[in-house]
Amino acid sequence: MESNRQLQLGTERIRKLLMRYAVPSIIAMTATSLYNMVDSIFIGQKCGEFAISGLAVTFPLMNLSAAFGAMVGIGSATLVSVKMGQRDHEAAEKVVSNAVMLNLIIGTLFMLVSLAFLEPILRFFGASDNTLPYARDYMQVLLYGNVLTHLYLGLNDVVRASGYPQRAMAFTLTAVVSNIIFDFLFIVVFEMGMRGAAIGTLCAQVMAFAGEMVHFNHKNTYLHFRKSAFSFRLKVVRSIIGIGLSPFLINCCACFVVILINKGLMAYGGDHYVGAYGISNRVVFIFFMIVMGINQGMQPIVGYNYGARQLNRSIKTYKIAVVAAVAVLTTCFAVCHIMPEVIARWFTPYDYMIDITAHAMRLMTLAMPFVGFQAITVGLFTALGMVSKSIFMSLTRQVLFLIPCLIVLPRFLGTDGIWYSMPLSDILSFVMAVVLVVRAIRKMKMEGLL
Repeated sequence: MESNRQLQLGTERIRKLLMRYAVPSIIAMTATSLYNMVDSIFIGQKCGEFAISGLAVTFPLMNLSAAFGAMVGIGSATLVSVKMGQRDHEAAEKVVSNAVMLNLIIGTLFMLVSLAFLEPILRFFGASDNTLPYARDYMQVLLYGNVLTHLYLGLNDVVRASGYPQRAMAFTLTAVVSNIIFDFLFIVVFEMGMRGAAIGTLCAQVMAFAGEMVHFNHKNTYLHFRKSAFSFRLKVVRSIIGIGLSPFLINCCACFVVILINKGLMAYGGDHYVGAYGISNRVVFIFFMIVMGINQGMQPIVGYNYGARQLNRSIKTYKIAVVAAVAVLTTCFAVCHIMPEVIARWFTPYDYMIDITAHAMRLMTLAMPFVGFQAITVGLFTALGMVSKSIFMSLTRQVLFLIPCLIVLPRFLGTDGIWYSMPLSDILSFVMAVVLVVRAIRKMKMEGLL
């Protein structure tokens, strides 16, 4: 029975369960970051000296798009997990249908507004005369497919949360492998440059989305599309947005932070420093996506057991996830300090870019092991429905710590002030995360929930 798959979330041994959910998520998230990295490698090696810097300029707009997608995707996936834990199958299906309608509305509006003001937006994000043509060519294509991107990523979260982590992984791997092939065709064979890279990404997402549609239209799938469920329900929408507000704010803050970084690097360094940040960000992103995979594997287990009033299992899952995340980002620290020049050479053939990138990579990752604890703790509060805590933690690193550092330190240290801002804010947000999670667990014990 399909229902047995969901019941195991509340009964099976935690380590085994977390492996089952987290490993496919890790593979999927790592694969996603790898195809982003492959995009960057093709662009850096084949599209011109300022192409990688042009790509870096698009990060804030992509982060903003991802913010809306994550709000609906993670919000609906978490709510689905809780409803399944409460054995409310009908409510879970209503969440899925409302998530689809939300993605259609938000994705379309975002596309229309962004395309209408694309050039001034990119200028505001740090594009120069050298980098604007590359950034514009890339984003125009991606924005035309923005609705599809939102639907593909959002439905993938729900597939995973509803008890099919391996299938969610398969859809992501389909997109990854397809994107690498399409990149080679459109960039190398057809010499379409930045537009070719963006077209390749969209074509790959079409293939993965087609698989998701088959999944949700199959009558034997635990949650699937029903005409009766496709009615806009304000209460469900509010719940999705309320839970998804934390990841939304994380991505919005990331958007603003990248704008500050790009502008600071342009002011104190120039286009090549923006490109160096783009390369370093892609490398760190691979390891961070592994942590996000752990987070995604953790959240259905935590959410289900919270809904089933088995909070001891939720907290045990969280502790195991923290250990795994810290181990991953400690590895990131080691790699970025031992071989940054080798990694930088994958992305660019220019020696001066390699030197700038290696220096940036070493400084940016000084406190990387601390980030794992903070990221998993945000995931815990999101899965438990503690929206205010998850939002506060989402804002902690970006708004309370990182942004002030980015404004003040470069005035004294130049570009090094920008690189040092990141590890300093990581340490401060780690301390805040420890305080909040200890207080939350202590409160649960006092209330007899643990």
